[in-house]
Amino acid sequence: MTESASADRRALLAQHFLLATLDANALDTLLAVASERSFTNGQVIFQKGDPGTSMMAVLSGRVRISAYSEDGREIILNMVDPGQLFGEIALLDGKDRSADATAMGKTELLILDRRDFLPFLEKNPKSAVKLIEVLCSRLRRTSEMVESIAFLDFAARLARLLVQMAEHYGKDTEAGLLIDIRISQADLGNLIASTRESVNRQLSAWTQDGVIAVEQGKITILDQETLELTAQSVI
Repeated sequence: MTESASADRRALLAQHFLLATLDANALDTLLAVASERSFTNGQVIFQKGDPGTSMMAVLSGRVRISAYSEDGREIILNMVDPGQLFGEIALLDGKDRSADATAMGKTELLILDRRDFLPFLEKNPKSAVKLIEVLCSRLRRTSEMVESIAFLDFAARLARLLVQMAEHYGKDTEAGLLIDIRISQADLGNLIASTRESVNRQLSAWTQDGVIAVEQGKITILDQETLELTAQSVI
């Protein structure tokens, strides 16, 4: 790795709150034992049941974390963006992977092996505490997903998802609040335990009502108040 590339990788790792407490030397220690790997769109990174021997940081691209039912239906548990980590559960407990990870677009990962990262955590207790915070965040997200499926109707679940995505990916434009990420209707459905067809019908209805606009695979929220009210509706 060139000096410039190493500096870029250090800067990316430093952005993640798990590693933000580390100085440059500690980050360089991690980089020295890390490896990189590239994945094409749709390529499987690991599958549920695989040995959990590493944790990964997304350098570029995006990663979909998902699980499948016995009849092949997918539910998306998380989407991991550049600068974020995934695979930490199996890395810590040494057990098998609890979900599938798939590349969304061309994706480059920094891979930290368990045999190197666990001794590093022992020497950097602040990072260990931050990792616990990551796990708590994952648990809260799972609880919110279960609550949403149990208590919200389909329109409310989709509205809540769009509001959350706008908080994370939102970009103000003259027309409204653009969700600046291109995601398929099938993936939107998989994020809320529904189908592409249901998502398509609801997005079309909201488009006709002037709540949203869809262009080139991206959604712009035109009437945020209506969408937020819909997101609060319960069954």
